[in-house]
Amino acid sequence: MRLSSSASTATKPTLGVGGPTPSAEVLERLRAAKALATDALLIAHNYQPPWVQDLADVTGDSLQLSRIAAEHPARRIVFAGVRFMAETAKLLSPTKTVLLPAHDAGCSLAEAITADDLRQWRSAHPDAIVVAYVNTSAEVKALADVCVTSANALEVVASIPTLREVLFLPDVFLGSWVKRTLGRERMHVWHGECHVHAALEPGALETALADDPEAVVYVHPECGCTTSALLVDDPWRQRVRLLSTTQMIEAARAEQHRRVIVATETGVLHQLRRENSISFEPLRADATCPYMQRVTPELLLGALERNEGEVTLDPAVAEAARRPVLAMLDPTVRPW
Repeated sequence: MRLSSSASTATKPTLGVGGPTPSAEVLERLRAAKALATDALLIAHNYQPPWVQDLADVTGDSLQLSRIAAEHPARRIVFAGVRFMAETAKLLSPTKTVLLPAHDAGCSLAEAITADDLRQWRSAHPDAIVVAYVNTSAEVKALADVCVTSANALEVVASIPTLREVLFLPDVFLGSWVKRTLGRERMHVWHGECHVHAALEPGALETALADDPEAVVYVHPECGCTTSALLVDDPWRQRVRLLSTTQMIEAARAEQHRRVIVATETGVLHQLRRENSISFEPLRADATCPYMQRVTPELLLGALERNEGEVTLDPAVAEAARRPVLAMLDPTVRPW
């Protein structure tokens, strides 16, 4: 069986830089529309453009935002992010209206595996526990046993009995890091990738460490340099931190080094620089996700003012997909 990111027929977009910041007049119109939308909560992922993050009520990672929105009294959730994130919000808030302003904003990682791919893979390993990264479609989640994030993947997989076979999907770098860290021999990893994180390669990490002996590097586990981050020799190893985006922001608050090199999508730099006045620099300046850049002022206004971009899910798919998400959040309902 061919297990690779080419399971998706979608063309991977190129890396690039974000679009221009809207004018002060446009931003004021957006703030006015948001003030009038008293029943809406605007949430923005850490990789969104800075002007969107500044406009949002809450910024964070995808699961964190979905959980906050589920507890918030707002009847409408406007999710500035990509499709799988808005779907997860809908899973946790089934009675609320969830709006994705950039309705065609996909994700190269989520598109690396389809429900049919997973059915085939699972049929070859019928007794395996299927662990799906939250960066997957609702249809794929519906076939999984449990979901994980980059922050809790180690904990969730460690809770699975050692002798149980594990299928981890779809991110090859996150999965390989979990497998190596936990020493799981019976763990199979799908070969999917986020095209932005995959481009953050080992050579760039090694050069960054060599060029500045005092800098530390924050590395997201989805990155192509994750394995190198685990294997670098002392004293370099002491300067590398493998962190989710939320963990990066938490670490930034207490960071004492004068310079931090950040290996993930560049949108998170906006939040890091808010937390600490030291220097935060990208490992690659062009590590910008074009899907995250698809939001525009017009699309945000359409969601806030006219309910455009509503996310709907097939009820049967939603019910099945909600189960592994809840199993991630509540260990007592995990199926092992």
